[in-house]
Amino acid sequence: MSRLIATITGWLLDFLLGDPAWLPHPVVGFGKLIAVGEKWLNKGRHRRLKGALMAIFLVAATFVATAALLQALCLLGDKTGTGVWLRRTAEAILIFFCLAGTTLIREVREVFRAVDESLEKGRTQVARIVGRDTANLSAQEIRTAALETLAENLNDGVIAPLFWLLLLGVPGMMAYKMINTLDSMVGYRNERYLDFGRFAAHMDDVAGWIPARLTALLMLLAAGKLNKIEQVHKEGQKHLSPNSGHPEAALATILDCRFGGPHNYFGEEVYKPYIGDNDREITTADMHRAVLINRLSEFVMVSLVCLVQFVCALFCL
Repeated sequence: MSRLIATITGWLLDFLLGDPAWLPHPVVGFGKLIAVGEKWLNKGRHRRLKGALMAIFLVAATFVATAALLQALCLLGDKTGTGVWLRRTAEAILIFFCLAGTTLIREVREVFRAVDESLEKGRTQVARIVGRDTANLSAQEIRTAALETLAENLNDGVIAPLFWLLLLGVPGMMAYKMINTLDSMVGYRNERYLDFGRFAAHMDDVAGWIPARLTALLMLLAAGKLNKIEQVHKEGQKHLSPNSGHPEAALATILDCRFGGPHNYFGEEVYKPYIGDNDREITTADMHRAVLINRLSEFVMVSLVCLVQFVCALFCL
């Protein structure tokens, strides 16, 4: 039951606080490790091999280090009878760090607020949450980019971490965050990262395959549109990513809008097939509905995780 309490506490902390800017975040540390490794290894020959070895090492080290930390806290507290609660407190904090639902929603709201003030402010704000070049985006493209990111990162920042928490505990959740951070930093299909980041990108594809489809299902459930499952599956397969397209297709279907099209990454144009058919103007009302769908999907997933943990606790008694 203490594990269930840790899960609820970690989720509530994220729901209420998001990621406070003053608080050191493990993912920032992940990013620094990846940047150092990439600088040292992404040169010369055998870049694909070196990138794969770096990715495997960092993910494995994250899992082992997290498991070791939690076990050490448990042993440390055994002398005073507080071992389990020390471990669960640490788990709650790490769960809090691994979830990014509230922060993402705040950022998307800020994008819509900024673009309503001026195009330049909107471009600056959306650059905080997307990897594409934003200097020449129109107001429609800014709003579309924000909603695409909201859908995609419901999976990356909420559903997938909770899925791996359920499967492999907090060490698995932390390892997934390392995988996802690797992909976001070196998983690009450009000259610099095509070979070095290939393995990291494939790792992220595998780790997110089930959660991405679960995310789309939860979104449709939250919107009362489960009858659109086949349509979402068909639309989601158009995306260049085997995973990102499914949550995006779910949101495009729910909002009856269109995502995709040409984007610029590091000065190179990348065409992403259109998802959805209705090329209409995106509005602030669409953002509010998308946020509601995100929150409902998140709540259902947390409830499922807690239910499984509760049932497991009953069987263990």
